[in-house]
Order: sequence, then structure tokens, then C-alpha cells
Amino acid sequence: MKKVIGLGNALVDILVRIDDDELLGRLDLPKSCMTLVREDQVNAILDKVSELEKQEACGGSAANTISGLARLGIRTGYIGKIGHDDYGAFFEREMKKHGAATHMFFGRAQTGRALGFITPDSERTFATFLGSAVELEGSDLDAELFRGYDIFHIEGYMVQNQRLFETAVRLAKEAGLDVSLDLASHNVVRENLSFLKEMVGRYVDIVFANEDESMAFSGRHSPGEALVAISPSCRIAVVKLGKKGSLVRCAGEQHRIGCIPARAVDTTGAGDLYAAGFLYGLIHGYSLAVCGNIGSLLSGKVVEVVGAKLDENKWREVEAALPALIS
Repeated sequence: MKKVIGLGNALVDILVRIDDDELLGRLDLPKSCMTLVREDQVNAILDKVSELEKQEACGGSAANTISGLARLGIRTGYIGKIGHDDYGAFFEREMKKHGAATHMFFGRAQTGRALGFITPDSERTFATFLGSAVELEGSDLDAELFRGYDIFHIEGYMVQNQRLFETAVRLAKEAGLDVSLDLASHNVVRENLSFLKEMVGRYVDIVFANEDESMAFSGRHSPGEALVAISPSCRIAVVKLGKKGSLVRCAGEQHRIGCIPARAVDTTGAGDLYAAGFLYGLIHGYSLAVCGNIGSLLSGKVVEVVGAKLDENKWREVEAALPALIS
């Protein structure tokens, strides 16, 4: 069975459900956006919401994907950087509990945190303190980290440290791994477009993108056109369309994948869990259509819970539904 290792910003997700948008205004957080904040700011926000009920989980895009794969029975590992603090200990403990082997480095800053506010319309607004996560450097990595793995999954946010990103994908390819990239943010794509295109063309085998990311990367004006434009640069291109499903293309073979009926309460992690399901299918040698359907199954289930982790009831629903998808 193939093994997957991921690399990303190691963040602790702290999720809070709120009744309306008024608190967002008082905290000066633009609704539905991700705002980067300093250490003192995130701690001040946490003080202001200390009386509200919170849900904590290990987070970050790649960590969510790796956790999902581990829960599906795939042997996984994760590379990241945390602080010498309780949040860092929590992050590593949770990743291990989900079944991932951890390859953690320690930075000077506090562990990164993504404080997410979920409004009744299921929209997410984040105040993100990257902390020690962004202290991960290319010099931390070596070939030994990738030995014994078959697939390397990296989140697009890491492209903001271009030296780290290039070192990671180069070492993975030199070790014989397939490289999977989730573009992660259309703003990050636009800011690093020429570098990203070079990296995808040189090192990346599988590209996951949502609609906005695909169009930012390709310069096309529709997800379908973007998929066709991205496809020649990699082996498999996937464009996630939210509740409209997804598009998958490989060597001229193209599929439109539907989505499962879902009652969304929080879209956190939907794309990350889609990638977990898709990679799970690839590892088992299923067709592209089946891979996409497994991705849709996981993404449809995770939007029905708060946070980017499925609870045990949802995992049982996934396990019950899988046989019909792969038969």
C-alpha cells in the first residue's frame, strides 16, 4: 500500500460559532475572508471571545488532508513547524492520534493558530496567526524525510516561501515520489504565478484547485477552460466546484463529478477532504471518476459538521457509502 507524506502550515484551528456578523465588525474582521494577524492580535481576540464555546483541532490544509487519509487507513506522515507551547504539543498529539507519523520541527514563535468564526449562513471568517509555521525553511528538509513514502502532498500556501517550496518538491521528486499540490488560495496563486507555473511544470503530478484558483493559475475565464489549460502541465488536474461537484482531467480523459446531497453547516476543510478522498482512490487504483466520487463523498460529509475533521458518526457514514462507489 502506498504511503503519503504532507507538508504545510501547522496550525491549531480554533472554531467559534456566532449568531450574527456583529462580532466580526467589532473585531475588524472582513466576513468570509482570511485575515493574517500578529501574535498580540490573535491573543487579544482570544481574550475577547473567552466566554464563547470553542472547538480545537489540528489544522492547516495539508494536515487536514493527511488526517483524512490516515483515518481511511492510508499510512501517512506530516512535516511542519510548531512552537514550544501547549498548542504545539496539542497539534502533534492530535496528528498522531489521527494516525499520522509526525516529523515536526520547533520554531521560536508561538504555534500558529487559525481562529475561525462560523456564522449561521455557514460562512467562515478567519483571523490567522501563522506563528512558528512560517519559520519552516528549506534547510530543515533532507532526503531522509521522504524515504519510504510514495506521494508527497503540499499545500499552496507554502509557495510564499519559494525556497522552501522548491526544495520540498525537488527532494520529493528525487526520492521518486509523485507530487500532489493543492493551490489553496487564489490570492497566493496570483502573487506567485510565474513561480508556481514553473514548479507545476517541472515537479507536480497532481493539481487540486477550486474555481477561483484554477482561473487565477490558467488565466482562463471559466473552470472548464481552466481545467483544459492546466492539464498539460501535470498528470492529473482537478477543479473543485463546491456544491456543483468537480472536474477531473488526465491525458485527454475528462470527467464531471457530481456532489452528494448535504446540509452544510460549515465548509471548513471541504477541499482538503476532497483531496484526501481523491488520493485514497488513486492509491487503490480506482478510475478517475471513482476517485472524484470518493472525494465528493468526503467533502459532502465534512460540510455537515463544524470544523475540518469528520466525527465518528460521519466516518461510519463514509465507510457505509464507500462500497457502492467502488463496486
